[in-house]
Amino acid sequence: MRFSFNPVSPEFQAENVMEILIYGTINSVSLALYALGFAMVYGVSRLPNFAHGALFVISGFITWSFLNTLGLNYLVSIVLAMVATGIIGALIYQFILIRVRGMAISEIMASYAMGLAILEGLRWGGFKGMTYTLPAFIEGSTELAGVSVDYQRLLVVGIGVAVVALLWLFTHYTRIGLALRGMAQDERAAMMLGIDSDRMAVAAMGFGSMLAALAAIVLLPLGNIVVEAGYNILILAIAVCIVGGLGSWMGAVLAAFLIGFAQILTVVYLGAHYQMVVALLAIILTLILKPSGLFGRQKELEERV
Repeated sequence: MRFSFNPVSPEFQAENVMEILIYGTINSVSLALYALGFAMVYGVSRLPNFAHGALFVISGFITWSFLNTLGLNYLVSIVLAMVATGIIGALIYQFILIRVRGMAISEIMASYAMGLAILEGLRWGGFKGMTYTLPAFIEGSTELAGVSVDYQRLLVVGIGVAVVALLWLFTHYTRIGLALRGMAQDERAAMMLGIDSDRMAVAAMGFGSMLAALAAIVLLPLGNIVVEAGYNILILAIAVCIVGGLGSWMGAVLAAFLIGFAQILTVVYLGAHYQMVVALLAIILTLILKPSGLFGRQKELEERV
């Protein structure tokens, strides 16, 4: 499977170091946007949401439908799509995942099954091919240090930085955010303080789904909306979170830059079709060398040989 969209420009040739730095940053911020929603859900509820890629894709189709079928304003379509995706994510937890919470294999199977149902349901419903696109927020391009960059790609970086900053402020200075942090740090202690575990898990699933929707709305204008993208996004989100450390939001951001620049260098020296191989190798090497990731707090099994 290949990407239907790519933060790297089709004209990318890496003729100088600045080009690698600029497009490496764009690719890294894009990976962070892919992964933040997954990291939030796992960080709060220890639930691996394998429907993350499907929520990414369905939010793109919802936005497209509001914009083209109902004729709504683009901004209104974006807001409604994010809310709808957040509700879908919360409902998936409330009616399905809550019943298997705490059973690791069942959580993975149930969430992945829901993701498959969403993606294949979209395919069955006629959303297939390369005919569905979202318009760029701003058309055109500019030059940075002699490197041509689309305005949409610059917006990806700006919005990505803003999302990380707002997420930090949200989790440090709002009541819900502090409750989510409490659940992420010590669920039992948080419950003793009166925080409802399932309610916070629903909120995390809703917010995580909205982050997936935001990533889709910002990045899908760079290409077409296709069902297959859901599987790619899931793999990339998992790679970023495993390398950064499951449960660590800031670790996910750092890992996004490590994998993002590794992918750009791979494009330069090997070819664009090796980008996904970098993500898969990152997963394998991390699980072999440091299973808890860069900033993970999981206990590593010292007795394993």
